Amino acid sequence: MEIEIATIGGYEAVGRQMTAVRAGEDVVVFDMGLNLSQVLIHDNVETEKMHSLDLIDMGAIPDDRVMSELEGNVKAIVPTHGHLDHIGAISKLAHRYDAPIVATPYTIELVKQRVQSENKFNVDNDLVKMRAGGTMALGDSEQVELEFVNVTHSIIDAINPVVHTPEGSIVYGLDKRMDHDPVIGDPIDMERFREIGREGEGVLCYIEDCTNAGKKGRTPSESVARSHLKDVIHSVEDYDGGIVATTFSSHIARVRSLVEFANDIGRQPVLLGRSMEKYSGTAERLDFVEFPDDLGMYGHRKSVDRTFKRIMKEGKEDYLPIVTGHQGEPRAMLTRMGRGETPYEFDNGDKVMFSARVIPEPTNEGQRYQSERLLKMQGARIYDDIHVSGHLREEGHYEMLNALQPRHVVPAHQSMEGFAPYVDLASNEGYTLGRDLHVTRNGNMITLVE
Repeated sequence: MEIEIATIGGYEAVGRQMTAVRAGEDVVVFDMGLNLSQVLIHDNVETEKMHSLDLIDMGAIPDDRVMSELEGNVKAIVPTHGHLDHIGAISKLAHRYDAPIVATPYTIELVKQRVQSENKFNVDNDLVKMRAGGTMALGDSEQVELEFVNVTHSIIDAINPVVHTPEGSIVYGLDKRMDHDPVIGDPIDMERFREIGREGEGVLCYIEDCTNAGKKGRTPSESVARSHLKDVIHSVEDYDGGIVATTFSSHIARVRSLVEFANDIGRQPVLLGRSMEKYSGTAERLDFVEFPDDLGMYGHRKSVDRTFKRIMKEGKEDYLPIVTGHQGEPRAMLTRMGRGETPYEFDNGDKVMFSARVIPEPTNEGQRYQSERLLKMQGARIYDDIHVSGHLREEGHYEMLNALQPRHVVPAHQSMEGFAPYVDLASNEGYTLGRDLHVTRNGNMITLVE
């Protein structure tokens, strides 16, 4: 059976992930993502109103025209998890393919919301829920099967999909960390990865996220971040002024910890910002998390400002707002607070906690720097980097290669410069660049079996 891989997006920079695998006549597409930084550098861009070709020209979504070179039919579109760099282009591209979108329940719900907000295209692909551990046949021959393996990441309900073929398995390894003690959900299923490495023809190809390949050691568990966050919040328990926290809206485990620790120190938590309301509200509705009955979630600007007025009237010392804006995004809540565009007023010594790291990309770094400067000008004290990454470090990569024993490896989710540490790492394991270690670019094809 012929096996080809089209590396469509995410092979020259982090963002707009998209990869297609052809096994005989059956094609499966992994991810259709957005590069948000390419959108943020333009003022007042509303992607839901834009044509896909304009967004492709901006470098905001994958250029999927290379798909015409694949001689097969797309049987499934499979987003691995709900981050925008993996689902953000589904509303712009999925309608081109007569195939269902297959994902875990939380991811499907986020995709549904993305599709419903789309103004330009009518996306009516079937939405199929499949949980981690599930399988489904691709195509009529039943020679090709899709499997979801549970992984841990900085968003709930994430998986690594596996395509089983007569030539061996193709494992799509974006994005994960090895968390054996997660705050929400099950640990990473390393036992299943080891089984896949031993079954049948083994693993033909492993496509791997290289984000932290140059960092030594292993990525800590989310329980480590939770402990760090608890220590920081309890350290300011006696402060009688304002405390504000921000984190990734999609990081439900972190949001839950913030809510819990706010209550522990006698403050009322409140979630503010559209994405904060969307991700946490969806997780609660699907029973992935249980929040206190009186927890307020407000996304609309007028509702947020009314909440800020109430906080200022009743006393900042009684509240802990958990807001959007950890990267300094121009229209996010924390950025508006720093610019003085909300009723919330900072006093000298008020605390702002960033339970997130700056994503290492020039747009984010610039925006975050500006946001922090504005907050400090108002007298705020910054607590930074209360966080652990959602991506594997060096030892995690070695463990995955050892578990899967893949015959071919394709680094992904990075720039050419970012691939270098992973190339060195894989070379140490006996892989040779150009033979079984394939560094590629967006729009290329890799033939594994002819």
